[in-house]
Amino acid sequence: MLKKILIANRGEIAVRIIRACREMGIRTVAIYSEADKTALHTKLADEAVCIGPAKSTNSYLNIKAIIEAAYLTGCDSIHPGFGFLSENVKFAKICEEIGIKFIGPNYKMIELMGNKSKAKETMKNVGVPVVPGSDGLISSLKEAKEIAKSIKYPVILKASAGGGGKGIRIAYSEEELIKAYEVVKQESLTSFNDDSVYIEKYIENPRHIEIQIMADEHGNCVHLGERDCSIQRKNQKILEETPSSIINDKIRKKMGEIAVNAIKKVGYYNVGTIEFLVDKNRDFYFMEMNTRVQVEHPVTEMVTGIDIIKEQIKIASGETLEFSQKDIKITGHSLECRVNAENPDKNFMPCPGKITGLHLPGGNGIRIDSAIYAGYEIPIYYDSMIAKIIVHGNNRQESIEKMKSALGEFIIEGVDTNIDFLYKILENENFKTNNYTTSFLKDEFGI
Repeated sequence: MLKKILIANRGEIAVRIIRACREMGIRTVAIYSEADKTALHTKLADEAVCIGPAKSTNSYLNIKAIIEAAYLTGCDSIHPGFGFLSENVKFAKICEEIGIKFIGPNYKMIELMGNKSKAKETMKNVGVPVVPGSDGLISSLKEAKEIAKSIKYPVILKASAGGGGKGIRIAYSEEELIKAYEVVKQESLTSFNDDSVYIEKYIENPRHIEIQIMADEHGNCVHLGERDCSIQRKNQKILEETPSSIINDKIRKKMGEIAVNAIKKVGYYNVGTIEFLVDKNRDFYFMEMNTRVQVEHPVTEMVTGIDIIKEQIKIASGETLEFSQKDIKITGHSLECRVNAENPDKNFMPCPGKITGLHLPGGNGIRIDSAIYAGYEIPIYYDSMIAKIIVHGNNRQESIEKMKSALGEFIIEGVDTNIDFLYKILENENFKTNNYTTSFLKDEFGI
């Protein structure tokens, strides 16, 4: 078993990892930027090391500083969490070369599956249904036009190295495609230092369904069911649930088997998520794979009873999965709401600042993943998500009512949040009756 883990992240995911390590008797080292000197993860870890100025490029994305911190504190491993360097091939490769265990897949697998165009090609080759589009990257606007003409509009342009909703544009005509092409390339270059793009048929009004997989280094692999992540704003997830009400047992079994088979064929290990688009006919298509733990992993933990972070660490330690597919049981229903420091009435403008008062909700089946506390100063430099509320009920209706109760009890003073907006989603008749798609927020709220 690993003995000392450096957590190359911040916020609630860093706190989440520290807590899992505590339960496993593993020592932890937190890293922090100058802006995060008083952050909760620095207080909970056994040690904390400042690695640079507030800007992410000088701190949480500073590979040299992070590796030095791990080496100087005697860590045998690094957990990257999500975002930042979690899917960075260079970072994972350096860890392997110097003998520090990267708690995630092998860097070659990140390179293969973390790159959207390569992942699509790989999945297609192992029998996973994919959205029609380019075979790999496109080299010119002319090629993009030709492909769009053959697969018919609307089409979607995507940054191959993209993530977090960046580097994505939809085109309903050739005129829109011409405008979108350079925008996507430039946005991709700015955000990921990589301007490579690919093109796909745009599946209108789908559901976004992802399958959580878990595989060890000995060839064992299971899936932990699906998550419905269709409530999104600008391709950023806001609310997630499991199980999905549009997936019946037959489709669920088929999606899970396809995902597990694909993972085994490519030799992937650790945790990961295979994401699908499900159209109105309930046909599903591979969209992308995330080679890391997801923000929304707690809903899966709530219905399966499996601690995904602990399993990541066990797999990285070389252990064999202690369960097979027949042991995985889905019990009840779980919802997650992402609480952001932002003002929905002002185009979701980020609202950093000092939290002057705080009351966290509680009760049976209510979980809060967060790193905030009364007196905490939310920095201006990072993502606006400050907490996740996760609830578990016997069924979807109970989960919705429990989440509404939790939101009503969640009090944050000093900064604006999206809590009232989340409540409006839960009160929406189409959401309550499961009549929604990825265009839900646009259709119901005009955003």
